[in-house]
Amino acid sequence: MPDIEICTTGRAGRITLTRPKALNALTYEMCMAIDTALRNWREDDGVDLVIMDAEGDKAFCAGGDIAELYETGIKGDYDFGRKFWRDEYRLNAMIFEYPKPVISFLQGFTMGGGVGIGCHGSHRVVGESSKIALPECSIGLVPDVGSTLMLALAPGRLGEYLGTTGYRMGPGDAIFAGFADHFIPIAEWSDLIEMLEASGNAELIKTHAKTPPKSELEDQQPEIDSYFAGESLGDILNTLSHSEQETPAEILRLMGRNSPLSMACIVEMLHRLRGPSLTQRKALELEYRFTYRAMEHGDFLEGIRAQIIDKDRSPRWQFSDQSVPAVAVSKMLQPLGQNMLTFEET
Repeated sequence: MPDIEICTTGRAGRITLTRPKALNALTYEMCMAIDTALRNWREDDGVDLVIMDAEGDKAFCAGGDIAELYETGIKGDYDFGRKFWRDEYRLNAMIFEYPKPVISFLQGFTMGGGVGIGCHGSHRVVGESSKIALPECSIGLVPDVGSTLMLALAPGRLGEYLGTTGYRMGPGDAIFAGFADHFIPIAEWSDLIEMLEASGNAELIKTHAKTPPKSELEDQQPEIDSYFAGESLGDILNTLSHSEQETPAEILRLMGRNSPLSMACIVEMLHRLRGPSLTQRKALELEYRFTYRAMEHGDFLEGIRAQIIDKDRSPRWQFSDQSVPAVAVSKMLQPLGQNMLTFEET
């Protein structure tokens, strides 16, 4: 298909996103093509590892292609979106649980759905231009595609900060926060991929890794922890609003662009997920509770209208005063019963 190249080269299964003009945004068809390839290679003794990369300098993958989601949702058809997210989340789980090394090369922007395919493998490589972010709250969603697992595991309260602000992590930040593993200069990627294809030896990644750039997040973490220690979005906003430091003003500016309902839900989700029972599947199942309802009861369609369709950048959010009742959060995250996300292969 024109948007993605899938083949085997030497000992490697190769997946290359080929929509650089669209920042390699994922369509449903692309997700399903990746799903099929991974199922086939899982049983193929001739494939030792999987390599994911993308054309262009600007992005590995800037997210999901949300145009069709909007077009169907605005007509009251929520089934396409629910199917998209359900099958995408199953793919995210497969990558996370894959029995062979999955190596991703994450240049430029990796956001949203790009995190779902690029940040769950065994060897996640970043370079100088890498910018990893979860800006979903700005369109009325929550960080999803399994990202809540990494947000819940991130040091301190970085998960709440990254999830509610959409902060763009550089390569050092991404490694510190748990979204990437290795820093390798982009100029070395092409030769390294050839060696991986020829050898099928994923350990080559470690031997080529360099010391990553300094993480700004690591320096800021104690301050972020103090601001985001509250039990709810209201607690966090109250702490930020009453601080006399300069940093909270910038944080509040970033949060001010986002859906209050989405931010309140991601804070609650991370609090629910943290602990010894955390698994990728548990994270995805909780995310699906929100996305299943996002069009009908959330701010998703309004967020897309304001950011992508009309581009007026003036979304009319629910709870625009940023005071989100606990019952509204509970409604978005309550169990789905027979519609819950499952992981049976069909």
